[in-house]
Amino acid sequence: MCRRGGADGFTLAIDSLSVRRGEAVAVTGPSGCGKSTLLDVVGLVLRPLPQGRFCLAGHDVTALWSGGQDNELAKLRARTIGYVLQTGGLLPFLNVRDNIRLSRSLLGLPADRAGETRLIDTLAIGGLLDKKPAALSIGERQRVAIARALAHRPPLVLADEPTAALDPDHSVRVMQLLLALAAELGLGVVVVSHDWDLLTRFGLRRVEARPTGTLTRFAN
Repeated sequence: MCRRGGADGFTLAIDSLSVRRGEAVAVTGPSGCGKSTLLDVVGLVLRPLPQGRFCLAGHDVTALWSGGQDNELAKLRARTIGYVLQTGGLLPFLNVRDNIRLSRSLLGLPADRAGETRLIDTLAIGGLLDKKPAALSIGERQRVAIARALAHRPPLVLADEPTAALDPDHSVRVMQLLLALAAELGLGVVVVSHDWDLLTRFGLRRVEARPTGTLTRFAN
């Protein structure tokens, strides 16, 4: 259960949620029902109260929260989670190549040129590597954001409305690439989206967030 206070606060109750490697889960629901809050919880940004059992990539997150080990939580978040934001979230002062390499660099991981090339080729962004984000279209930014999120091979990828600003054709392409790469690399994916028609097209398991602040699961 996660609470956000204030006059406009709400309570989000999460009974259970499991995501396996290679599986994609879609979180749907109207605006304001707690979808982004769910991503904050899963992404180790927002602490749930009270806590049940929370495991991420074999790590007991509950114990880290209970022990107040914020540094360890930050390290776990960096190692195990890749995030794709609505607007891409790329650093404007870095070119595409350096944005993609950022996650591995911050983790002190060795360069993975073969893996990097594979992502670049699959996402068709080879001609963008020397450009800054401001010179990219929205669709190009999203493809670069996907490459950055997957570059360090995290067990879990979170995508917050990754196609919200795209036209229908680009929405299909971006979603197709994200899910294909995640399946190929054996990564779990949680996608928040309003576009149920798009999600249905790719056969994602559905978790619905309702205005009452609860999650209801639907298996497709």
